[in-house]
Amino acid sequence: MHQTDKFIRALEELAASYAEVDYQQRGYHVEVMLTGDQLRRFAKLMYELEYYLVFVSAVHAAPALEGRYQFAHFDVRSRILARVPVGDDGSLPTISDIFQGANWHERETRDFFGIVYRDHPYLEPLILPETSVDLKPLLKDEQQLKNLEEICWPPAAEEEGETSADQEKS
Repeated sequence: MHQTDKFIRALEELAASYAEVDYQQRGYHVEVMLTGDQLRRFAKLMYELEYYLVFVSAVHAAPALEGRYQFAHFDVRSRILARVPVGDDGSLPTISDIFQGANWHERETRDFFGIVYRDHPYLEPLILPETSVDLKPLLKDEQQLKNLEEICWPPAAEEEGETSADQEKS
């Protein structure tokens, strides 16, 4: 197992759902499902465990827009993908004060998906012109949205022929 006991205990304290997945297939080791309220505590945990932020992005699929955060470690082969459903108000809390690199990623994600990062110090357009503030090029028409299960890998348990209860921890 690539994670430390401290990492697993911290996920359990957060009450976050997580599953180990096949790195060779997905490019990360653990998938963590968070709520918006858990995101900042999770980011602080990643920082304390000396992970770095690889990217922040989003996926627009039914039932809701979802923020995606990937973290990796310099010394240990460990990549973590955190998934966070965007709230009804279209926002998530910023983590730019925890990871400086999130500043750019959050601005880009706002440009393309319209996610507003609460308490971001400078959430100005990064790529799109300021005159196109309402343009969200990566948002899909509601009629064209695919279900999240259609576009994601199967749950880790299904890959191995187990039930999700056998593999997923919460």
